[in-house]
Amino acid sequence: MNTREITAEEAIVLMSREESHFFDKKAAAVSGKAIQKIAVAFANADGGEFLIGVADEGDIPQVEDRWQGLENIEALNSHLQALFEVQPNLDLRYEFLKHQNKPGYVLRVNVEKGSEVHKTADETVYQRYGAQSLPIKDPQQIAQLSFAKGSTSYEDQILKDVPPEQVVEAKELKSFLSEYSPKTDPLDFVINQNLLDSRTWEPRVASVLLFHQAPSAVIPRKCAVKITRYETKEDDPERDHLAEQRTIEGPSYVLIQETVKAIKSIMSSVKVWTTEGLRDLDYPPEAVWEIVVNAIIHRDYSISDDIQVFIFDNRIEILSPGRLPGYVTVDNILDARYSRNPKIVRTLNRYDDAPNKDLGEGLNTAFQKMKDWGLKKPEILEENNYLKVVLPHSPLASPTDAILEFLRNHDLITNRQARELTGIKSENLVKIEFYKLRDEGLIERVPGLSGPKSAWQLTDAGEDYVEQ
Repeated sequence: MNTREITAEEAIVLMSREESHFFDKKAAAVSGKAIQKIAVAFANADGGEFLIGVADEGDIPQVEDRWQGLENIEALNSHLQALFEVQPNLDLRYEFLKHQNKPGYVLRVNVEKGSEVHKTADETVYQRYGAQSLPIKDPQQIAQLSFAKGSTSYEDQILKDVPPEQVVEAKELKSFLSEYSPKTDPLDFVINQNLLDSRTWEPRVASVLLFHQAPSAVIPRKCAVKITRYETKEDDPERDHLAEQRTIEGPSYVLIQETVKAIKSIMSSVKVWTTEGLRDLDYPPEAVWEIVVNAIIHRDYSISDDIQVFIFDNRIEILSPGRLPGYVTVDNILDARYSRNPKIVRTLNRYDDAPNKDLGEGLNTAFQKMKDWGLKKPEILEENNYLKVVLPHSPLASPTDAILEFLRNHDLITNRQARELTGIKSENLVKIEFYKLRDEGLIERVPGLSGPKSAWQLTDAGEDYVEQ
């Protein structure tokens, strides 16, 4: 019988945990139908865990009083029976928790993401969205969910040559548990979360990516992040344009933090023309963060290549190994939900400062923040076997508006400055924008300047226009 006594401190952590996309808790009187609903929703989404025998904070405000353990293990048999009636069968593990100071048992259930569409006994399909388990009734949505399931993720593969203690005793795992659940034994956690094989204790790829000090050294696939700085705006940079390269390695949480830190450091040395003058190459921090997080947690780790980050004078390109999965396309990616690596996603979401707090909203956040900063929206492309996201450093305003805004703050503007400002690569196309403003009587050539030094300035009418 899988029974474990937990300390009062461990119980407090469990009972005070907020319900989320990956966690739920129910009082002892929960019905079998409600249990099936939760389990099916988790299996059809990214997996998750729930407790039976813990009251909701809305019913019992005091955390210490939420324990409602059932008198004996047999009293939980009907709850387990409800789980076994789900079709297809759920991939789950469970244990009976006994409080060191309080009577009764609480059932803890961990549900893995299913490889098929699961249904409750009454054949209803549910899926987890945030902290809710919602029904899916549209046949087309159910068909899309089935298509999205795909094959088993590479994160589940066993690494036979990696000693389990390299995960169980890892510094990152201890750091994570010190905040998430200080009294939880590291071995208990990784086995309970199916990060190690429960029979052989052999680590899965997900456990190594999450906690091993140097995943790239032991996983037979490249899994680092390589950042390259090119001093050019050209689509096809040459070797002479290469200014710097960095390789970032480490467990997933650290990898995200250090990658964003390195990108910010490199960008601080790049100067670009903006409507306010020459400034550091700067993007909304949230946009850079969300794109990096998505690349690391959703990439295809079966492909042996690093994530590539290219920093140009006018854009950032991030290439993540693997095409879009299932029914997800570049057209519906902002609305579709899919997790290629649910164990990684689920575990990272448990950090106190979770990098993926707003599940399913990361790319939407990136798009909105670029708009808020007056920059053009990100571009999402599939190229060969990679997903490519481009963050352009080009103003959302029209070229003529950007030129006039620049002249509001400066006496003149050159063709080169206008090209950098607007993102237009062609000198002749920028001339056309100048001519449009000239024909409207808003700008004129600066007298005495010609050839490469030629520039434009506001007319009296232009001065009045930009002041309005």
